[in-house]
This record gives sequence, structure tokens and C-alpha cells, in this order.
Amino acid sequence: MAIPVTQGDQAVRLEAIVADEATFRAWYDAVLPRVYRYLLSRCGHDVALAEDLTQQTFVEAIRRRRQFDGRSDAVTWLCAIGRNKLVDHFRRAGRDQRRQLRLLDGANDPGNSWEAAEIRQSVDATLARLSAEQRLVLVFRYLDGLSVREIAAAIGRSESGTESLLVRARDAFRRAHGGDPDA
Repeated sequence: MAIPVTQGDQAVRLEAIVADEATFRAWYDAVLPRVYRYLLSRCGHDVALAEDLTQQTFVEAIRRRRQFDGRSDAVTWLCAIGRNKLVDHFRRAGRDQRRQLRLLDGANDPGNSWEAAEIRQSVDATLARLSAEQRLVLVFRYLDGLSVREIAAAIGRSESGTESLLVRARDAFRRAHGGDPDA
């Protein structure tokens, strides 16, 4: 089954693989472990999460197969889809956690809830002014409590690149929130 394929033929080959059930099954069985291992290593070795994300990755890949242009290997494309699914998962988890904290804050101290709500609203507005990438790393670090290593794995960057992004994001947040960037 190892037929040499040129880049231009990759997209045509993927379409043909999906079109034939037996060919798709053989291809799926061959590439599934690579995609699963990629996701498992990036989600803290949470087996259930890696399995869910792997399934979502293949469903999305089949749905978007006509968008595959063949400039990369299909597994590389699948891993990129999987990485996006992982980032989406962490974003959702962060939103859910913030919602739960808001409910708990209001229930624990109703007298302070207006002040807390104003602070949260101000922080949310400031975060909204940042780039999506800066907002994501700040949420991962300070709301989700992820380490730099975990954030780097989630966003597909090196640890040093992630640390640099965090520094820039903190500075941008301070400037946008009206604080002293040198503080």
C-alpha cells in the first residue's frame, strides 16, 4: 500500500481513501495510533480526553476533507486539527470554570457581588482587547492554573516561546487595563 505520492496528489489520495470503506479502514487503522499518541501527550495523558479528541479530529477531518490541499502529510493535517480541538477543549473548560466561580462568588458574599462583578467585567473587557493568542495564554495560566509546559503543549509552541508570549500578554494586559507596565 506504500505508493509514492507527490504533494499535489495528496489531496486526491485522501479523497479516494475516504471514498472506499475498506481503504479508509486500513488507512484509519494505520494513522489512528499516531494521532492518538500526539493528543495523549498534549492533554496530560488523560486517556478519556485523548480518545474523545481523536474521535473529534477524525470526524472533523472527514467533514473538511475537501479543504485538505496536500501541502503536508495527512497525519500532520490531522494533528493540526487535533491541536485545535484540544485548544477548544481548554477554552471551554476555562469558560465553565469561570462561570462556576462567578456563581460561587455571588453565593458566598452577596454584599460584595457588585464590586466583584465590576472587577470581573473590567478584566473581561481588558482581555477582549488583547489578541486571541495573548488572551488564551493568560486564561490558561491564571484562570486554569496550567504550567508553562502545559500551555506550550496545548498551543503547540516551545516552552521558551510560550514564556515570551506570556510576558508580552501580561504587559499588554497591564497597558490595556491602565496599570503600570513596569510594575
